[in-house]
Amino acid sequence: MIEPSFPWERPLVRFVEGKMRGSPPSHDFSHVKRVVRLCEVIRREEGGDAEVLRAAAWLHDVGRPVEERTGEDHAKVGAEIAEEILPEVGFPEGKVGEVVHAIEAHRYSTGPNPETLEAMILQDADNLDAMGAIGVARCFCVVGERRTTLEDGVRHFHEKLLRLSDLMHTGTGRRIAERRRKKMIRFLEWLEAETDGELGVGRPRG
Repeated sequence: MIEPSFPWERPLVRFVEGKMRGSPPSHDFSHVKRVVRLCEVIRREEGGDAEVLRAAAWLHDVGRPVEERTGEDHAKVGAEIAEEILPEVGFPEGKVGEVVHAIEAHRYSTGPNPETLEAMILQDADNLDAMGAIGVARCFCVVGERRTTLEDGVRHFHEKLLRLSDLMHTGTGRRIAERRRKKMIRFLEWLEAETDGELGVGRPRG
């Protein structure tokens, strides 16, 4: 349970939860809540505007249902939704642009680059939720959702997940990422042992 910290937060959370109802488990409302918590953990160490960061974290994946239907980039859709909903729930008008930028920039593979501390923290938090034990679980959720193979899941570790620690912007993010990376490496070692290498797991470097 995440207690609202601002007057506008409760109606915003209800809005996001409604929009994401029925989303696949790899990117559902539980993922959003974990990102909100991770943002707070990082902000307490690194600083940043708590109001901007909290709003951006709640809204960062609100565009995913649209992406699943149309293929349109969910970061761009989410930024557009944020511009509409934030004034309606009473969010400070002068900070809306900062929230929009953080949402647009949270997806490192499509850009733009995060230019504010809040955008950097959000991107770190979102990437951290793809690492560690929860990252393992989400990776194989995606395998099921896309009806691919275990081999494809393992390949995703090597092509993306194990590299996320190099993309962290904050010191706190890097420290958490390194711990989570070690957990993923340990999992891959177990998987290799149990499959006798037949999945092509290989031993990750580092």
